[in-house]
Amino acid sequence: MLRQVAEGVLIHESEFCQSNAVVVQGRAGVLLIDPGVQGHEMACLANDLRELGQPVVAGFSTHPHWDHLLWHAGLGAAPRYGTARCAATVRDRLSDPGAKARIAAQLIPPDIAEQVPLDLLGLITGLPADTVRIPWDGPQVRIIEHQAHAPGHAALLIEERGVLVAGDMLSDVLIPMLDLNGTADPIEDHLAALRLLEGVAGDADVLIPGHGSVGGADQVHARIERDRAYVLALREGHVPVTPGSAHRLRPAGNG
Repeated sequence: MLRQVAEGVLIHESEFCQSNAVVVQGRAGVLLIDPGVQGHEMACLANDLRELGQPVVAGFSTHPHWDHLLWHAGLGAAPRYGTARCAATVRDRLSDPGAKARIAAQLIPPDIAEQVPLDLLGLITGLPADTVRIPWDGPQVRIIEHQAHAPGHAALLIEERGVLVAGDMLSDVLIPMLDLNGTADPIEDHLAALRLLEGVAGDADVLIPGHGSVGGADQVHARIERDRAYVLALREGHVPVTPGSAHRLRPAGNG
């Protein structure tokens, strides 16, 4: 079921790891960001949009992990975008004919594997490297690209609505998950990303993480500071244990 979190911005929460699909209403239809995980949930989302008379006119994947690259035929054939580096990473990872089978066997939790449709996985177009906004007929959506968590990760600022879509950053249910796959300094990459998000925090009244609870303006700064403290502790060789942090130690299974 769709839930409005700001003017013209709605979310659809998956049963899997509190994953948030984000719907942004435009003039002729909607922009759909990270559309969901299980097939029946995406079908429900497609039905909700049909009832609203709001076709999907564009899609966007915040980063190249399987649970942010899915799609459902009921959502239509709108162009689906990602950053140039995100799309290149997806192409490389899916170039092997056995890639989808490995994703199903190794990355997707067995209890939902049969519910995750992989036929339209990763069919995204990379935007030119200098693109700063998503090309679509709706509210301006600024792309804030960084290299934390995954190559070509993008947070999105829906400027006219004061909404920050954080992708797999700033979650209240997951610890900061660094990209350890071949990056030279994953800790500094994560700290640099937090600085970028801090730079736009004052423009955000609503925070939507890829997984977890939607937060208000106060939560943007609070989660940035909490995640920075965690990453700095990792750099010093220990992980902090603080009140309320235990519920954040649940892996997303992204690989």
